[in-house]
Amino acid sequence: MRRQSITTTALAAVLLAGGCSSGAQGGDGGGGPRTPAPITDTAAPGTARPGEPRTLATGLDVPWAVAFLPDGDALVTERGGDLVRVGRQGGVTEVGRIPGVRAEGEGGLLGVAVSPSFDRDRLVYLYFTAAGDNRVVRFRYDGGVGALQPIVTGIPKGSNHNGGRIAFGPDGMLYIGTGDTYRTELAQDRGSLGGKILRVTPEGRPAPGNPFGTRVWTYGHRNVQGLAWDDHRRLYATEFGQDRFDEINRIEKGHDYGWPRVEGVAPPAERDGYTDPLLTWSTSEASPSGLAYAAGSLWAAALRGERLWQVPLDSAGRVGRPIPRFEGRYGRLRAVVRAPDGRSLWVTTSNRDGRGEPRKGDDRILVVPLG
Repeated sequence: MRRQSITTTALAAVLLAGGCSSGAQGGDGGGGPRTPAPITDTAAPGTARPGEPRTLATGLDVPWAVAFLPDGDALVTERGGDLVRVGRQGGVTEVGRIPGVRAEGEGGLLGVAVSPSFDRDRLVYLYFTAAGDNRVVRFRYDGGVGALQPIVTGIPKGSNHNGGRIAFGPDGMLYIGTGDTYRTELAQDRGSLGGKILRVTPEGRPAPGNPFGTRVWTYGHRNVQGLAWDDHRRLYATEFGQDRFDEINRIEKGHDYGWPRVEGVAPPAERDGYTDPLLTWSTSEASPSGLAYAAGSLWAAALRGERLWQVPLDSAGRVGRPIPRFEGRYGRLRAVVRAPDGRSLWVTTSNRDGRGEPRKGDDRILVVPLG
């Protein structure tokens, strides 16, 4: 059954990485469903308020993704090709440079995930742009970078829209967000790995129960860069829009999310067969990369919007009105993950990516306590 999305009487926020929109200024792109401005804290009773961020680590070079090890330290990818380890009390040590990374445009060393059975297998997974494709590899981590084993290859690559987020779901399968690389036809082509969310086994094979017998879980995406599950095992994803609307989508098996035929909410005459976003923003206010779930809310890191969006969720997975946090204080925000303690978030800045204005100490990792 098709779910109902929140449209004209619902919420607003924003997303878009500067330069990922074909509209130079963003905005509403000439019409379509709009939503009211985000509400303030006082209008959202019961919503957890984040505390004052503190800087955990500085001097990083475009930290793109964060994945925690069992001891509470984290592995962090830098888009240029380096993998570093950041201690839970701070301190950065280099793990190693990943061979074969081509850091061009928005490509490079992107996602990282730690095996759910890391205590036994010591496996770390990476998504990166190589000479001819985007790919997912894994290696055995013993303090350094071991031999890379490709598990998914042939993901389309381009100067932009490479996707790149990877995460293990509560089902133990690996989920992979990919982009359309500005070849919009790929998003609707179920034979392509571009413009999709993929679901694979830890070995990279199509996961049992996938809707089409392939690695494809959902399709019709433009550029997926955030994945998060709530306490009820529901999956959400952030997606870059083009001229009008960035999105948060609730991801459901086999669904078509409409790109390139639809941006944002589908007009009534074009609605059949497409799943509308759960929430949309104008492209001038966000640029959603990382996404996390914690303390009853989704948290979306905004690049162009230079803020952390808090989106309350109820027990049924319905969204409340989004609240902007730390607007303009830290510049572009790239990754956001829930820390192992469940009471804080780690957030990375992305001011050294060629589109921001680096500040002293950038790029950095911030720790945001949750009330």
